[in-house]
Amino acid sequence: MNYAIVDIETSGFGGSPNKITEISIFLFDGNKVIDEFTTLVNPECSIPSYITGLTAITNEMVAEAPKFYEIAKDILTITRDAIFVAHNVNFDYGLIRKEFKELGGEFRRKKLCTVRLSRKSFPGYKSYSLGNICAELAIPINGRHRARGDAEATVELLKRAIAADTNGELISSFLNAKNKQGTLPPNLKTKTFNELSISTGVYYFKNLDGKIIYVGKAKNIKQRVMSHFRDSSNKERKMTQDVADVTYFITGNELIAFLLESAEIKKHYPLYNRAQKRSKETIGLTHYKNQNGIIQLVFNDSKLIQAPIAKFYSERDVRSYLDKLIIDFQLCPKNCSIERGGKGSCFSYGIKKCKGVCCERENVEQYNARVMMALKTIQGDFKNEILILKGRKPREKGVVFIKNGKYIGYAFTNKRKISFERCKNEIFYQTDNSDVRRIISAYKRNYNDFTVYE
Repeated sequence: MNYAIVDIETSGFGGSPNKITEISIFLFDGNKVIDEFTTLVNPECSIPSYITGLTAITNEMVAEAPKFYEIAKDILTITRDAIFVAHNVNFDYGLIRKEFKELGGEFRRKKLCTVRLSRKSFPGYKSYSLGNICAELAIPINGRHRARGDAEATVELLKRAIAADTNGELISSFLNAKNKQGTLPPNLKTKTFNELSISTGVYYFKNLDGKIIYVGKAKNIKQRVMSHFRDSSNKERKMTQDVADVTYFITGNELIAFLLESAEIKKHYPLYNRAQKRSKETIGLTHYKNQNGIIQLVFNDSKLIQAPIAKFYSERDVRSYLDKLIIDFQLCPKNCSIERGGKGSCFSYGIKKCKGVCCERENVEQYNARVMMALKTIQGDFKNEILILKGRKPREKGVVFIKNGKYIGYAFTNKRKISFERCKNEIFYQTDNSDVRRIISAYKRNYNDFTVYE
């Protein structure tokens, strides 16, 4: 069995662009190195100064180096019929696959991660980064953070792991197609992944310091978590490198999962969550009847609106939301403050997407009736109501409470008769905001797996 031990240096830490600047591959037969390929690579982008400080690779050094397409054949040749080995294999393998994909080609090899292999072969160490584990095992690195030096040290690390695996069962188990060792992040224990639930709920990615770096929700937690690890995008690769633990909370239904995910993102501000990370809503939406009797939707700084019907995090958010309402209810962009006012019809009327209230071609009362329908979806048409859903286990119910037009929180209960007073000690009290209102309203429109008590 041959092993292609690979190390690459790149122009970044997982962001875009992140291109290869140096690659080193040692072909190892289990006893000795039988071939080597090492070269600088022109990344066709600028190398940041902080990367040069780490690797000592400068823009001048790579200027005359071959571009990736010029060495692609060499990489295919030396790794053919070999196990692709790297310290944190998903990073190196993922970037090389990405480079081939950009050329219109494919790169597929069996993978072996020496971080995960070292954890099994040499248990008990605090850190399994290449620098730390090599220091613990007295393996010299001749050129740290350079591809050849790190690859050569990884060869010696693999050699010692092979020697420690006296019956060959450990490495064979890692290479088993059914074994997920090659897909899991290097710092995540296999046991942690295997014990994940297949139920609906919210999951948390944590780094080595125990800090939450991502919050997600899923119908099947285990399946969704694995999909992150298989994703080849730069963001997902960078995130999965940092994952050292995964915890979860079962909700039993998707609505509470949606709501809890939104609340937890606002609470923890995870590094890799973007969409709901903001917590201050600064733009308010309101309405009034203009001189023509048409209900006009307008938005402004929420401090300048006395009682906004909804709040948003940015002007971009409110415009995006109004664009959707305009399509869903055939509203006039001019009368939604998306298009400038003035005489004449709006642009949408010319393409037959507005019925013409802006140019007196539609009855104002008919138009206003549609606006009122749209307002109900904006405000969620919230009343005092209780949404009854599936719970986390048999005979348990998941419950979402709305009181005095506001989202109060959720609960899990076995009570046969459900009311706010009966369940008030079981409620996980939550904050009402425009995100949760949109979540609940959308769920009520699109799902039918709940019962409403008013």
